[in-house]
Amino acid sequence: MLAVADAGTADSSGGPAGSSGGGELVKAASLAESQDIPLSFLQGILLDLRRAGLLHSHRGNEGGYALTRPPAEISVGDVLRAVGGALTSVRGVPADRAGYHGIATGLRDVWLAVDGAIALVVDRTTLADLLADRAPAP
Repeated sequence: MLAVADAGTADSSGGPAGSSGGGELVKAASLAESQDIPLSFLQGILLDLRRAGLLHSHRGNEGGYALTRPPAEISVGDVLRAVGGALTSVRGVPADRAGYHGIATGLRDVWLAVDGAIALVVDRTTLADLLADRAPAP
């Protein structure tokens, strides 16, 4: 259950690793197969999550990946930011850096409000919520 094309895959790819709660190691190949995504694509996501401190990895035959914290302590927002950077982008630029001129100046505030609304949902939804199939409250 890791989360946007990369982020959507990241959310779904965290399933087995997410269910491990930081204990059991899950091999990337098994995870890719169970989620029906290319291994090379998944490895990029796993690298982003490891660099963000959300996963740890162990090499070798008995190696694999596991969460660094329990699923209840990792938000979907943590995962999205690790994989995709900003939650919302406008023309490829994070919403807080998007600029408009003239009559469109107010659009920046709209995009900031959208970004804030997304952050409210993803930051209060944890991997444990996804594992339990609990949808965030509107």
